[in-house]
Amino acid sequence: MDADLKRVSDISAVLRDAGMFVKADPEIDGPGGGAAVKAVTYDSREAGEGTAFVCKGAHFKERYLRDAIEAGAVCYISEKEYGLGSSSCTEIIVNDIRAAMPVLASCFYGDLSGMLGMIGITGTKGKSTTTYYMRYILDDWLEAAGEGKSAVCSGIYNYDGVIDEESHLTTPEILELYTHMSNALKSGIRYMSMEVSSQGLRYNRLDGITFEAGAFLNIGRDHISPIEHPDFEDYFGAKLLLFSHCRKACYNLDCDGQEELRKAAEDCPYVITFSRSDPSANVYGYDVKSEGGRVSLRIRIRDVADYPDVDEKVVLGTFGTINVENALAAAALSALAGVPFAHVQNGLAKSSSPGRMEVFRSGDGKRIAIVDYAHNKLSYESFFETIADEFPGRKIMIVFGCPGGKAFERREELGTIAGRNCCYSIITEEDYGEEDVNRICEEIAAHVEAAGGRYEIITDRVEAIKKAISLMDDDTILFLPGKGRETREKRGILYVDTPSDADVVMEYLK
Repeated sequence: MDADLKRVSDISAVLRDAGMFVKADPEIDGPGGGAAVKAVTYDSREAGEGTAFVCKGAHFKERYLRDAIEAGAVCYISEKEYGLGSSSCTEIIVNDIRAAMPVLASCFYGDLSGMLGMIGITGTKGKSTTTYYMRYILDDWLEAAGEGKSAVCSGIYNYDGVIDEESHLTTPEILELYTHMSNALKSGIRYMSMEVSSQGLRYNRLDGITFEAGAFLNIGRDHISPIEHPDFEDYFGAKLLLFSHCRKACYNLDCDGQEELRKAAEDCPYVITFSRSDPSANVYGYDVKSEGGRVSLRIRIRDVADYPDVDEKVVLGTFGTINVENALAAAALSALAGVPFAHVQNGLAKSSSPGRMEVFRSGDGKRIAIVDYAHNKLSYESFFETIADEFPGRKIMIVFGCPGGKAFERREELGTIAGRNCCYSIITEEDYGEEDVNRICEEIAAHVEAAGGRYEIITDRVEAIKKAISLMDDDTILFLPGKGRETREKRGILYVDTPSDADVVMEYLK
């Protein structure tokens, strides 16, 4: 992470000003205080000459710090005293390492979000699709102006003009986010669309970041666990923090918690609403139709400052009426950002989201598999509603799992939904991490069975999908939620390369 030249004394000064500095060894005014700092990282593999190394993470080990010092770190920042300070490497102790990271990032990079048109999107479901909608809309607008693509930062994929990669965090750590913003600006990119997670908002990953426009899509119970949010109130409260980061924002009149939303929205200077059921919304969607998997609707926009009133038809490039809410959010964000509506129409028509409601068919077109990133109660319920509309009377088979160590409520919720709606469930791995994959699957299975469903457990995800395909008949829809086009499984503390669900389906659904 290259940045303008800083010194150890600069780090000390900003941490003191923020009230986070506890002590330093040796003292900053000693010989080490003038050492030049060329980069900041918390990954010892990235450490080199002139690095400021951040000691953080549940799996942090002292040997990582020693590796960083050996590689040339000139200081390290930590909550814990390791006693490794020397004339060549200063130990800086802080009272909150997570809160210190945004301060360090801002010290190195400056207020980058103020230089880049940042679009932030939060909600229990739909963040990825809405982020991709915004990317297609912005790209259409920028291309017409002779510019390149916009940047995107999502739980699926990151692009900033330099980095082009698969992602495994919905909202990146603050140092990565500043790297993406810096790369985008150096690449001449003016806009970045990004997913905003409750974890990112609650645990300091977005401190100091300002969004030109933000969207609150919906809220449902999720991410309740000892390492995420202790209860729903904390989860909802974290989501609502989005408004305090936005110059302009929009929220959905159709989601729960309207009183809390209206109150939280007071933290934002300018707010509009969107809805597919309430005609009083600033952005209203109606006359929704779906034919052959192509969704159309009319969008009416009115009373948005400096934006002309609109009442026009749009067609979505993505499958399913499940995406209408996301399209309305994208239209509202575009109005707030001043994107002409013609580019909203073009962008939505061209849009696709890899691994998001992707439909695959057998060679004769009769057997159908749908790959998606759906991973919580709201997204599962929306899927089954969409399938009932698009494929009435078809049986549904599902291959799914739940992550280890977090969001424990999903095991009951998703197991119950699968048991009620599916003719057969195959329960498998989904980033089980350090938890026993068999125990996770058995917990899910108990709820599938309690809801009246039939099931089997196959912990290897590829084998589970192959088995499901072998059981399909021409009247079956196979639903593969959770992983989309991800090519890694978290097993233990490592991310292991695996074929994506889409890859497996394309190979075996012939």
